[in-house]
Amino acid sequence: MAGQWVFNNGVVRLVENTGAEMSIDKTKRKDVLVYTSSDEVITSYSLLEQHLNELGWERYEEDPSLLQFHKRSSLDLITLPKDFSWFHSVHMHDIATKNPDMFEVRDA
Repeated sequence: MAGQWVFNNGVVRLVENTGAEMSIDKTKRKDVLVYTSSDEVITSYSLLEQHLNELGWERYEEDPSLLQFHKRSSLDLITLPKDFSWFHSVHMHDIATKNPDMFEVRDA
């Protein structure tokens, strides 16, 4: 069962997706994270980590269930799911926002 949480007049309820809505969701365009210096699409965490290290980001080993990076010169923290298949546009936009000249999010 998939659905969307809706808040209306102080009440939260789950509105379930019908089969038609679910098939539409599958046809949505996907976003990709691009390393603008080389115009390279990020396809794995190892590639992402390589570019983040070049930019001064370091792996933060506090929580083993997450992948986290921080910069010593900043309070910023990038938090990602451990599994790359769960790496979605919200994570991409977080990285692009914290590294505006080096990453951007594009439609696939």
